[in-house]
Amino acid sequence: MRFKQKKDMTGTKYQLSFGVGGIFYQESVKIAELYLELKDWASVQNIVMEQNILQTRTINTAKRLCREIISRLKLLTSNEIKILTEGIRQEQLYILWLAVCKRYKFIKDFAVEILREKFLQLNFNLTYEDYDAFFYAKSEWHEELEKITDDTRNKLRQVLFKMLREADLITDYNTINPVMLTHAIAKTIYKDSPQYLTIFPISDSDIKECMK
Repeated sequence: MRFKQKKDMTGTKYQLSFGVGGIFYQESVKIAELYLELKDWASVQNIVMEQNILQTRTINTAKRLCREIISRLKLLTSNEIKILTEGIRQEQLYILWLAVCKRYKFIKDFAVEILREKFLQLNFNLTYEDYDAFFYAKSEWHEELEKITDDTRNKLRQVLFKMLREADLITDYNTINPVMLTHAIAKTIYKDSPQYLTIFPISDSDIKECMK
């Protein structure tokens, strides 16, 4: 069994605002814990700003980071939020990668079509050339990619690879790390949607195990 990503012909535009930063591990966990207390994202944002929980130097930076993190965490299920606040660090990182992929289809498509496909082909070296080839191929279907400058394209590439390293999906030398999902996180993600298992460097047989 192989999971293939079809060409996106839906006309849905890629959102590319992930250039703001990385995974935001510590900040995301803090905000998720606050959400479990308040159960209201607007209240969470107010407290984050009032108490400068993100420890930023300027209000504008705090607003930007808070909006970005909440926009990702809001897409997680209650069980995924629970793992983010209570799980081991590795589980937390995988949940944050899931949140990023839910928020940004561009990153999700890259994870499925490039990261996992290279892993399945036993080619563990992820390169900038892989990203560039993916980017230019998607440009044929997404005019929003054609409009950005080379500097922006390179910045997005830099941030994406940073996220992959922070999520422990690749090493500092851009070697793909095979993922071993714990039973709890595998079942939680599968219950959310089986397709999200394919954002990880994971074998088809391991995905089958999650489905049992």
